Amino acid sequence: MRGLHADSGYLLYRLGLRSGQLFNTFLQESGLRLRHYAVLRFLATSEGVLQRELSARLGYDPSAIVGLVDDLEKLRFAERRPSPDDRRSRIVVLTEHGRAFLRDTDEAGLRVTNDLLRPLDPAERATLHALLKRVAEAELES
Repeated sequence: MRGLHADSGYLLYRLGLRSGQLFNTFLQESGLRLRHYAVLRFLATSEGVLQRELSARLGYDPSAIVGLVDDLEKLRFAERRPSPDDRRSRIVVLTEHGRAFLRDTDEAGLRVTNDLLRPLDPAERATLHALLKRVAEAELES
């Protein structure tokens, strides 16, 4: 019988949990959680996106996206606007206040990542990142 540490899936699960704990602790004073942060980071890469696309791209349930965007609107980090392509639809847009929050948290977020990856040297971190990115992109395509 294999030990748990011989199972890559289990290791990814455990590291994901730890990463989430560290990020949630870091975000706690702002009133946000990792899921909010993920939405903000995604919005920072677009000029606005439909909620259903946020749900699909981030892998969150559509009803969860509604609540997350509601929370971000209350904090003035994001807002819903009419879609330029279809006035019946609304897109979610990162506000300047949301951009400022992300800029202010960049360094702290990097500290969280560095803490988690402390045992790895810079080359190993780059390799790990490249491999994880390749797996994540393949997962998104399926």
